[in-house]
Amino acid sequence: MINVAIVLLFGFSININCFLLCQVPAAAAAAAAVQGSRNFHFSIYGKKTSTKVSDNISTQYPVVDHEFDAVVVGAGGAGLRAAFGLSEAGFNTACVTKLFPTRSHTVAAQGGINAALGNMEEDDWRWHFYDTVKGSDWLGDQDAIHYMTEQAPAAVVELENFGMPFSRTEDGKIYQRAFGGQSLKYGKGGQAHRCCCVADRTGHSLLHTLYGRSLRYDTSYFVEYFALDLLMENGECKGVIALCMEDGSIHRFRSQNTVIATGGYGRTYFSCTSAHTSTGDGNAMVTRAGLPCQDLEFVQFHPTGIYGAGCLITEGCRGEGGILINSEGERFMERYAPNAKDLASRDVVSRSITIEIREGRGVGPDKDHVHLQLHHLPPQQLATRLPGISETAMIFAGVDVTKEPIPVLPTVHYNMGGVPTNYRGQVITHTDGSDKVVPGLYACGEAACASVHGANRLGANSLLDLVVFGRACALTIGEEHKPGEKLSPLMPSAGEESVANLDKLRFANGSMRTSEIRLNMQKTMQAHAAVFRTGSVLKEGCDKMDAIYQTMDDIKTFDRGIVWNTDLVETLELQNLMLNAVQTIHSAEQRKESRGAHAREDFKDRLDEFDFSKPLEGQEMVPYEQHWRKHTMSYVDSKTGKVTLEYRPVIDHSLDEQVCAPVPPAIRSY
Repeated sequence: MINVAIVLLFGFSININCFLLCQVPAAAAAAAAVQGSRNFHFSIYGKKTSTKVSDNISTQYPVVDHEFDAVVVGAGGAGLRAAFGLSEAGFNTACVTKLFPTRSHTVAAQGGINAALGNMEEDDWRWHFYDTVKGSDWLGDQDAIHYMTEQAPAAVVELENFGMPFSRTEDGKIYQRAFGGQSLKYGKGGQAHRCCCVADRTGHSLLHTLYGRSLRYDTSYFVEYFALDLLMENGECKGVIALCMEDGSIHRFRSQNTVIATGGYGRTYFSCTSAHTSTGDGNAMVTRAGLPCQDLEFVQFHPTGIYGAGCLITEGCRGEGGILINSEGERFMERYAPNAKDLASRDVVSRSITIEIREGRGVGPDKDHVHLQLHHLPPQQLATRLPGISETAMIFAGVDVTKEPIPVLPTVHYNMGGVPTNYRGQVITHTDGSDKVVPGLYACGEAACASVHGANRLGANSLLDLVVFGRACALTIGEEHKPGEKLSPLMPSAGEESVANLDKLRFANGSMRTSEIRLNMQKTMQAHAAVFRTGSVLKEGCDKMDAIYQTMDDIKTFDRGIVWNTDLVETLELQNLMLNAVQTIHSAEQRKESRGAHAREDFKDRLDEFDFSKPLEGQEMVPYEQHWRKHTMSYVDSKTGKVTLEYRPVIDHSLDEQVCAPVPPAIRSY
């Protein structure tokens, strides 16, 4: 029986059934297929006939080599914007994604996208810049924040031109709602209405708009391909190696430019708003390549996840006039943030809710959550501006928002940290006191740390970050390279370790299930690196996480197949989560201060180079080694799980000080 089929797909495709043989030239593979084993069935996608089957790194797995000008890993908002930006500029681009693009987690964003359009009142992007720097608790790099906030209005208009159906005002302009941490006139002019939205389904609309737009261009999509590792040689990134989940074939994507847009790692925690696919794959690939991640200790807890379910209830509820209530019926945020009240920064609101619960003013039989009240708002407003929330609250909390409040609790939502980049999207390392660009490697979106969010992200700056820095990656590659450049040679054995690891996990026969180890990790992170953190609890958490890391050697997988082996993929994802988790908890234990989302009960104050609560005159500057206004750079030895920490200064200058003056540190209050 000959199992050889030729199918048209993206121009052409070859399907070969083969028997653990496989990287031999295609003709020999076809001949071997006569054996008729059903163990492998794999496809070679691609528009170029340069795609070939290789026999250099494994005699057990089919390995297919592809050549592209650029490869984007991930197809959420940032990945799609980077991919079609590159295709538009003429680059032969591959987009490798473990999910169908519209299944990416961008689809779950609710609130909106910030831009100083000035549709509701006078606005200025410099006020948005000020709010973002303040929101970051002065850990954000001001050159990147300048770039993002200045580009914001054009980015939103571009989305509108792509067909994104924004909610409208009476006179047809894009409707903008109030959102947390947004002010007018550098914090002196009251609440800003800066958040452009599509009711409460903005991420859904954004992702479908970008995907629809991307289909205009000639991008090669490799859907349901799980990226395993970067192909690194002599400190330069030369592409990625990925597993085709459909058939178990291994694919090496060679490229001059690789863009990481793989999203966050919320699933290191037990309760989070993230999809089960948010496993920090890009961060882990970078870590295994011996490069640092930045600021992973800063994990944002969204103030309002549904109690018990963890589903997100957008900040847009409070932007539309919703209020948080404790067991005494009191609007308690007035005590914690007299000016911004319920629309203070997310870290402030999450801590306030936690304090209310601790002090016995929580609601419910166990007094362990609070209420978000919307029923004082007109039903018509809820139906038009918050339809998704009304539905989610009914399904997951059994609540009719027009009549009763929603039970809510702070829930892990976003990772401020990630792969360190400059404002152009280039991945950087910090050696000998200066930033060095990693050739061929870029990052954008939640996977990256530019760092526009610093120690705390402002609501609705996330979707903005996606489109601005996805586009920035494409522009930078367009400036530095030309389409069709000859690829530098790749070692024949590149990717060997990745295949060996995959094979080891596929046949792993220890005593602990993947789900068991994952649950241990999630429970440890939830208990030891929560909204409030203390030294002893963090230290215990570090020891526990180190021990859990070691249990990866005793893992057991059950599916020995290779076609759609979800057991294997979840185990690979667990490896990635584990690398993110150990960096997060060790970085948090070392940072002996409170800043943004990182709140230490044993070090309650922010420790800057000066004490900004007092006049600066006569103060001596605290040495760099002794203060904490600096980025954490964390490395992990993936074999032992040992974390090494270094530090990098914050960038305090804007791109042009004449146009936009930098914001000096101050006490952060709302």
